[in-house]
Amino acid sequence: MAKRDVVFPAGRQALYEKNRYSPAIRSNGFLFVSGQVGSRPDGSPEPELEAQVRLAFDNLNAILAAAGCTFDDVVDVTVFIVDPESTFETIWKVLPEYWGNAPHPTLTGIGVTWLYGFQFEIKVIAKLPETIDG
Repeated sequence: MAKRDVVFPAGRQALYEKNRYSPAIRSNGFLFVSGQVGSRPDGSPEPELEAQVRLAFDNLNAILAAAGCTFDDVVDVTVFIVDPESTFETIWKVLPEYWGNAPHPTLTGIGVTWLYGFQFEIKVIAKLPETIDG
C-alpha cells in the first residue's frame, strides 16, 4: 500500500492523532479533506451556530492553506446539517463570506440527526494547484 500524503494544519496535529484520522490526503492532483466542524482548539464545539459555521470554515481554510490551496480550488462540497429545517437560514447566510464568486463548486447537503455535539460539518475535494518545474 502506498504511503498516504497527509496534510496537517498548524497547531492541530495532536487533535487529529487523538481522534485517529487524517485532516486531508493529497492524491492524484486532488486534496480530499475530512469533514470539518466548528471546533475550538481543544476539540470542543463552538456553542453559537453562526460562530460554529465560521469556525468550521476557518478550520477548513487552514487545511486548504497547508496544502497550498484556497476555497477557489474546491470543486466539490458536502455539508451535513443537524435539523436543517430550523438551522438552514442561519447557516446559509454565513456561506457567502467564505464561498467566493461563481462558478461555485458542486454541493450536496445532507440533513442528519447527530454530529457529535456539532450542528454543521463541511467536507470538500479540492484540485491541487499545478506546479511548474523549472
